[in-house]
Amino acid sequence: MSQSLDIAVVGATGTVGETIVQILEEREFPLGTLNLLASAESAGHSVPFRGKNVRVREVDEFDFGKVQLVFFAAGPAITRSYAARATAAGCAVIDLSAGLAVTQAPNIIPQINAVLLANRVKPYQLACPSPTAAALALVIAPLRRVLDVQRVSVTACLAVSSQGREGVTELARQTTELLNIRPVESKVFDRQMAFNVLAQVGTPDADGHVPLEKRLVAELRELLALPLLKVAVTCIQVPVFFGDSFSVSLQTAAPVDLAVINALLDEADGIELVEAGDYPTAVGDAVGQDAVYVGRLRQGIDDACELNLWITSDNVRKGAALNAVQVAELLIKDVV
Repeated sequence: MSQSLDIAVVGATGTVGETIVQILEEREFPLGTLNLLASAESAGHSVPFRGKNVRVREVDEFDFGKVQLVFFAAGPAITRSYAARATAAGCAVIDLSAGLAVTQAPNIIPQINAVLLANRVKPYQLACPSPTAAALALVIAPLRRVLDVQRVSVTACLAVSSQGREGVTELARQTTELLNIRPVESKVFDRQMAFNVLAQVGTPDADGHVPLEKRLVAELRELLALPLLKVAVTCIQVPVFFGDSFSVSLQTAAPVDLAVINALLDEADGIELVEAGDYPTAVGDAVGQDAVYVGRLRQGIDDACELNLWITSDNVRKGAALNAVQVAELLIKDVV
């Protein structure tokens, strides 16, 4: 990586934005200047980078003509407000918020569909899928070499960091209140989160599905290039700070060969396969790591064409920030 890029991170004070900055440093990304941007409320804060504290500036006042690449790690409304300005200034855009239509910015996971970049024109507009879709797609994609997947059923146990820093703060506060025998107040979640499990993440539509569930279905179909794939998904909120976990069942057209499946996952990039008889956890394995962990592989109890497995991944680091930086690394030669 001999070339360097001037970069902006929008949403730099959020959990994902801060982690992007951390990973840029860890991976020695070839940076020229780093511009950290946020809303007026967060401007003035600072984020550590390469031994210094970089001051966060207000995004509304920033000249995107000063950079070649911008990460949008704030909400979708922020992306929609500023992405066009960045593109008009000639910046490549990597959106983590689902703020851009898929026809405008396809979801990219370098290990799965980097080939899509060959058909894009500058300035690039690309997106990163939700951490849930990223984890599932990374595991299912290599299995498609030997499995004709007919249906995917998922129960996604999501950490409170899926709701941003506010979700993490609320779980911590509620836990303290309960341990000190004080009444619990809920602000981010619709009821007590500490020591509890919530059956939905977000507000359901008329059919009972929440936006994150519908987003997961659409992104999984896109990433696997299976537009007609049947997907059943339930997202639940669990009292875990970081790290999503998934109970997954794949219905296939032919009996599953577990030995072949284990070999494929063991060789796959970005996946850590846990040996039979053991299983990974978010806290004990995935948090802070750059892999998706897989365990408890087994056939269905009475169906040899069913593959069941357990997946866990750091939703902020692996599922969001690392994927975004890896997408940026693919663009280094073409953006400058």
